[in-house]
Amino acid sequence: MAEIPKDLLYTEDHEYVKQTDDPNVVAVGITDYAQGELGDIVYIELPKVGTTIGAHDVFGTVEAVKAVSELYAPLAGEVVAVNDRLDKEPALVNSSPYGDGWMIRLRLKNADDKKSLMNASAYGAHVGG
Repeated sequence: MAEIPKDLLYTEDHEYVKQTDDPNVVAVGITDYAQGELGDIVYIELPKVGTTIGAHDVFGTVEAVKAVSELYAPLAGEVVAVNDRLDKEPALVNSSPYGDGWMIRLRLKNADDKKSLMNASAYGAHVGG
């Protein structure tokens, strides 16, 4: 069964939002469920720092042995950091999706938009957990 941390927020597209020390900045990645469905991840394409993205916009792609999937921004904002380790170690998303496998840090356009995301129990129900 997929790990669904209770302190994170989730989208129907299997991205998670993790609060950072800055109340206006969140880390974004894909969930344990998503990486499990994809299988072994071999390549990740992410935006450059400074890129502005809207909620639900495609912000990158994940290439796995089984499939290529687009990544959708859970919230609108500006990319303030990209996990460069994923260039050389894309499998971090498989081994540590909520830790070392984070993808981008996003400075939110509107922090209240987080209210539109699912909590852990709603996401668990969404994935049939």
